[in-house]
Order: sequence, then C-alpha cells, then structure tokens
Amino acid sequence: MIKYSKEVAAAKSQGRPIVALESTIISHGLPRPTNLEVAKEVEEIVRTQGATPATIAIIDGEIFVGLEEDQLIRIANDENIVKASTRDLAIVCADGKSAATTVAATSHIANLAEIEVFATGGLGGVHRGHVYDESADLTELAKTKIIIVCAGVKSILDVAGTLERLETLAIPVLGYQTNKFPGFYLTDSGFKLEHRVENPEEIAKIWGLRHGLNTDDTAIIVANPVTNQMDKNHHDKILDAGLLAATKANISGKGVTPFLLEYFHTTSKGESLRVNIEIIKANSKLAAQIACAL
Repeated sequence: MIKYSKEVAAAKSQGRPIVALESTIISHGLPRPTNLEVAKEVEEIVRTQGATPATIAIIDGEIFVGLEEDQLIRIANDENIVKASTRDLAIVCADGKSAATTVAATSHIANLAEIEVFATGGLGGVHRGHVYDESADLTELAKTKIIIVCAGVKSILDVAGTLERLETLAIPVLGYQTNKFPGFYLTDSGFKLEHRVENPEEIAKIWGLRHGLNTDDTAIIVANPVTNQMDKNHHDKILDAGLLAATKANISGKGVTPFLLEYFHTTSKGESLRVNIEIIKANSKLAAQIACAL
C-alpha cells in the first residue's frame, strides 16, 4: 500500500534517521515556480543535517513516502491536484487519483511508515468564531505518535481555542528556546507556553521517557518561532481584510487557508512569502536534528 522512494527505502533498511515532509505546502502553500525550488531546498537542508527527507503524497492512487524528482515536479506543477486529509486517503487511493497530503494525513502516513519526526509550517486548529469548526490536524495528532515541528498554528485561526483543544486532547506543546507560543508569521501569538526545551537532545529524552510512562499515545508539538517575523501591525491589518474578503467570496472549509495565504502573499508584497519560506526551512532543519538525536 505504501511505496518508498529509493532514498527513503535505503534509509529505512539501514536504520538511518528520516524526516517526513508534507506535500500540501508544495501544491497549495507556495506560488509556482517558487514551490518547487523551496521543496528541493528543504529536502537538501534535511540531508545536510544527516537525515533523509521523505516528502509524502498520493500519486495515481498510490501512497508515496519519499518522492523521486519527477514526482516532486508533478506535485508542484499540477494545478488540479487536491488536498487529502486522513479521512480522504482510502477514497483518493480507490479512485486512483493524486493528492497532496495535509498535516493530518502526512502524520498518519508517516506513523504507518514508522517515521518519528515530521516538519511542517503551521498547524491547523480551531477556526475563528466557529467553536465546532476545527482542523482534522488536532484529532489526528491526538492519536498519532510523532514529533511535529511547526511554527505554532496559523495566525488566521483562533489561537486560544486551539491551545485549549490541545490541552484537552493531552497533546504536549514544547516551545523551542521560547516560552511564547508562536503564531506562524509572528514569533509571539500572545499566549505563553508551560514547557520549554533548549536543544534536540532534550526533545529526544522526553520522547523516550513517554514510552516508559505510557503517555505516548499522542504527538508532541515542537513550536519553533520564526526568526524574522512580519510586522505585527501590518500582519493584523492584512488578516482582518483577508477574513472579510473570504467571507464575501463565500469561501469556507479547505479553501480558507490557501485563500488567506495567497491574500497575505499578494497584499504583503512578498513579505509573507519570505516568512513562510523561512519557517519551513528552519523547521526542516530542526526536525532533522531531532531525528538524528533520537
């Protein structure tokens, strides 16, 4: 059911560290042709840290953990490719379709492939103004054993509500060299974190101890703040305008995030794109370091 790239298959057989990477960032999160360039750069960053990159996607009904170059190009250039969450996996595969995998689906597949570390940009969470509208990322991470490195939750969401749900779901959040929960484009979402770690070795120690304590049924979130954030006032103005524009355009559900990311990109004159790229590169580097420390 799962097929591996030559590089990932070799890493698994030799017991070398592997980092899972999602494909939705490539297909829906970054504009073309920047998306393909960044995807290749991110994979190389993982390699330079001593780990093997495993970009995950569905191609013609088959799940791939690790993509060959032609497959990566296809994911980056296919304008009709859909996003698949965990609930969509069997359906997409049965239909023989291609799809980019969300955080939830990537986490699920990585866990099936026995990959313990996953790097992404920002998590999904509770949507603003809609208590019962929340990303499948949360429920998937509540039952999936994986370390996920991210820049907090996307700032377009209800951060307070998301943190409450993470607590309820018993998903630990570790601030990486910070006591503040990052908000994707912003280093500080305005909410403090209870737990802080300083290096990959601390994370590896926590990961190991959870098994002995039987508290390892969920993911661990490593919140890694972006170094050079957007100007906060500029960010807030764009966000308010983008949310209004999405409402007027009757955009909801899966379409909201790519719409707002594109709105940020066009309105911020490239500043949000710069931050977005910095985030995924930094998170991939840290994820590789963690994978090597396990």
